[in-house]
Amino acid sequence: MRSWITVAALAAGLGALFVAPGVALGPRTTGDAGTAAALRSALDGTKGHRGIAVAVVEHGRVSTAGVGDRGDGEPVTAATPFQVGSIGKVLTGMLLADLAGDGVVRPDDTLRATLPGSTSDITLAELASHRSGLPRLVYRDPLQTVRLVTANLHGRDPYAGQDARWITRADQQPGEGRGTIRYSNFGAALLGQALAGRTGVPYPELVHRRILAPLGMDATTYDVPAGHAAGSTAGGRTVEPWTGPGWAPAGVGLWSTVDDLARLLVAVQWDRAPGVDATVPRFAGDDGTRIGYGWFTTSYGGREVLWHNGGAGGFRAYAGLDRAQGRGVVVLANTDRAVDDVGLRLLGVTPPDRGPSLPSLVGAALGVAFSFLAGLTLIGTAKGSRTELATAAVWAVASLALGYRLGTWTTVPGWVWAAGVALTAGGLVVAARRWRDAPHRGGWRRWTATAASVTAALLAVWLVAPV
Repeated sequence: MRSWITVAALAAGLGALFVAPGVALGPRTTGDAGTAAALRSALDGTKGHRGIAVAVVEHGRVSTAGVGDRGDGEPVTAATPFQVGSIGKVLTGMLLADLAGDGVVRPDDTLRATLPGSTSDITLAELASHRSGLPRLVYRDPLQTVRLVTANLHGRDPYAGQDARWITRADQQPGEGRGTIRYSNFGAALLGQALAGRTGVPYPELVHRRILAPLGMDATTYDVPAGHAAGSTAGGRTVEPWTGPGWAPAGVGLWSTVDDLARLLVAVQWDRAPGVDATVPRFAGDDGTRIGYGWFTTSYGGREVLWHNGGAGGFRAYAGLDRAQGRGVVVLANTDRAVDDVGLRLLGVTPPDRGPSLPSLVGAALGVAFSFLAGLTLIGTAKGSRTELATAAVWAVASLALGYRLGTWTTVPGWVWAAGVALTAGGLVVAARRWRDAPHRGGWRRWTATAASVTAALLAVWLVAPV
């Protein structure tokens, strides 16, 4: 018994050294001190953040600040590029409005009339307002789901290699939800590629000509810029930047700065942005949020906020504008912890009570389950046969690896995993002591089942292991 306790204690101490500790926002500050202080006050804790840049717009005047670091030891500044994800959808919506204003397209044009080779009667306006009935993502083959899951587990780019042709050759027929607002990354991507097809100009070049260049947004780009922030999970695992040029109109691969996005908000505030008509709310959702072309409008206690957020691997972004108050805010961060509520607080709006997000709850449950269940099973199998002991021992160790990689260790404290290490170590001691006296229960069926179970454990660890 004493050796069991000793081994468990040593294992717990060792586990505590290696558990993913997560990240926390450091003390480094650049830019306007008052704006940086306001940002820190708007945070609901610093855990899970690494670096954040912010721009606050007051009646056309912009103040900026950066806190924390880029992920490479350098401080965040207002000029630090971040991936901004779905904020790129507002550019696509404004592109539609701008081209429509010049008579190049009409919002009620169909894909069949706009995109060469398409037979779909979905309209451009439906795509821009998420009312097309198209799915959130599109899967071209059964293996894509596996690739998507493994890419996300490994922190790899799930959209790599998916170009414009990949998007335009996918099924474009609407589903049952047509006419209601159901968020679709695929629909936004298809809209941008249709506009590019109509004009004969590749989407990145088209949006630069029509939207970015007129606003002086020179730091907003679909190419990887120098000095960019490095993305990670809130738990500290490095995540590759997302690419996939076919998805560019949905925001994949888009980099920007708070300086540039503040220019966009100022131009929208004064109705000077190309395609500003995209911001007009045209359609209402079930939750009271309305949408124009890409831009959402939500009422908070009588205050209407024009906004969009974004997420891309290890990045989160939020841009919001209260036109009546003349106040706007941009928040860019280089972990996957959301910053929407930070933006709302900086606007002077009390965020709704959202509760823990589903991904964080799932991550917490996976971390706890994998850290403890297999170890408990191993202890419970101590009186089993040798094949049962061997199988349980392999799964116990494999489960620790799974818990380490899949657990949300910002929601659940890291000592939980260390406790799981202690439990498993103790179980291994008990199993080792029992091994000599454990009965032999052979037979080809039992050994085949054992080999299959051990193979499954090793395969599970391989799927989530860093590459």
